[in-house]
Amino acid sequence: MDQQELLSTVLSTLTAIAPEVEADSLVADEPLREQVDLDSMDWLNFLIGLHQKLKVDIPEADYAKLRTLNDVLGYLRAKVG
Repeated sequence: MDQQELLSTVLSTLTAIAPEVEADSLVADEPLREQVDLDSMDWLNFLIGLHQKLKVDIPEADYAKLRTLNDVLGYLRAKVG
């Protein structure tokens, strides 16, 4: 999976949970939850959605590492290969 496919998957998963999100307005290195105003349940659903679409395990211990869009993409890139 290339970078663009991964980004597209992440953004489609995010907009499925928060349809009001405008992907073009996201700042890649700022906290994602604050930008899109996700509560903890929405954030968990986002991570579960990524797990289901990409078949990547995201242990709860790693949740704190996933703050920005860049964090999420880097983490998934390392797992997806």
